[in-house]
Amino acid sequence: MGTVENIGLKTTRVRSLSGEQIIFSNSDLLQGRIRNYGRMYERRVAIKIGVIYQTPREKLRKIPEIIREAIQAQEQTRFDRSHFQSYGDFSLNFEYVYYILSPDYNIYMDINQEINFTIHEEFEKEGIEFAYPTRTVFIQNPEESNKIAENDTN
Repeated sequence: MGTVENIGLKTTRVRSLSGEQIIFSNSDLLQGRIRNYGRMYERRVAIKIGVIYQTPREKLRKIPEIIREAIQAQEQTRFDRSHFQSYGDFSLNFEYVYYILSPDYNIYMDINQEINFTIHEEFEKEGIEFAYPTRTVFIQNPEESNKIAENDTN
């Protein structure tokens, strides 16, 4: 990622985001895909979050609205959607999509941060917990296993 500085007959020079100059042969560039972020007029953002399985259904139903309000509270955004997407291995998963009405990456990061803070704050108020990888292990007493086996044979 960087800014094109010069396009020559055989090579193209790009100034990377970290500052160094990268020289590509034009044949290499023609064989790959080029994403021109300089021509972007808005930025689509798709994010997934998960909450714990113990979340009551009435709170689950509030989550898409909490997210919508957090996005719409920000200037330069356009809300697209927010849904309870799936049952994950350790979380109930929601996906939301919105647009930042500017191509500027710093504006995107500022807006995304504010949305995340708002969602976190509202979840805290509602007692909604974010999920993280967990595993529940059930340990059965060996004596209980023997009793069950004996009852099955009788």
